[in-house]
Amino acid sequence: MTGLPLWARWARVYATGGAIVGVGVLLYKYASPTDEQVIAGFSPEVRANYEKNKELRRREQEELMKIVQKTAASNDPIWMTGPLSSPFEPGKKNKDWFEEIEKKLAQDRQKQELEKAKKEAEEFNNDSIAVQENTKSKGWFR
Repeated sequence: MTGLPLWARWARVYATGGAIVGVGVLLYKYASPTDEQVIAGFSPEVRANYEKNKELRRREQEELMKIVQKTAASNDPIWMTGPLSSPFEPGKKNKDWFEEIEKKLAQDRQKQELEKAKKEAEEFNNDSIAVQENTKSKGWFR
């Protein structure tokens, strides 16, 4: 035992504990990367996948908020989760909802690809017609 009074020893304990917690908070604040830094550190394939699925995650979050608001407005008990599946109940009620969103996104992408292909085919046809007209007007020996 040291010659310090009891209150001084407890003050030293609290000061040391506070210093440890303070150092931990500072390390967390300055050593943790931001979301942008994490995304910038991804490989190009992972970053492209992240950007591609960003819209899906946003739509899922919007749908989830709608369900939560609807469930909160109802008078049912808290364990009645509505369209969301409870982790305590077997079955996958939720799966169809996510598949619908993915299906809509896939249809939108497919429509965009079809429109792009139609434009390319139209341009190709126009170019080939122009080339054929030029060759017809010149004759075969020129």
